Amino acid sequence: MMNQPGMQKNTLYVGGLAEEVNEGILHAAFIPFGEIKDVKTPLDQATQKHRSFGFVTFLEREDAAAAMDNMDGAELYGRVLTVNYALPEKIKGGEQGWAAQPIWADADTWFERQQMEEEMQRLQAENLASAEAAEELHRKKMAEEREGEKDDDPMAKAEAEVLQQNQS
Repeated sequence: MMNQPGMQKNTLYVGGLAEEVNEGILHAAFIPFGEIKDVKTPLDQATQKHRSFGFVTFLEREDAAAAMDNMDGAELYGRVLTVNYALPEKIKGGEQGWAAQPIWADADTWFERQQMEEEMQRLQAENLASAEAAEELHRKKMAEEREGEKDDDPMAKAEAEVLQQNQS
């Protein structure tokens, strides 16, 4: 089986379960391969019976791999099992459309990003205002120095005129 992104390497999908198989039997069938963290057999809401499949989560990935190698195609209660790595449950929502998390899981990070963006814009505006004020101060200082040096310097006169125009 190819490695697909999003696969849960320590959780196995077990398909083809007989009606008699419950979580205890499924646990007993897979415990020889290693320590099990969780066993789930999702129920059909109408019948309250499992839907012929379940999930077994091992603590170690290696144990899950060994269980998959040994139990895929094995027989349990007269039914042949299909055992693969489980894919994460997909529900509609999230920033990328279909996601393994509900849409509201993105809310905190979205608000954080919005606040960071607003803060960046505020800082950029402050920096721009500071740069403009420093440039204006520099122009005034240069104009004052030139005024004191030469009254007939055309460059000093031009800067003084620009400075007067900016002030009015």
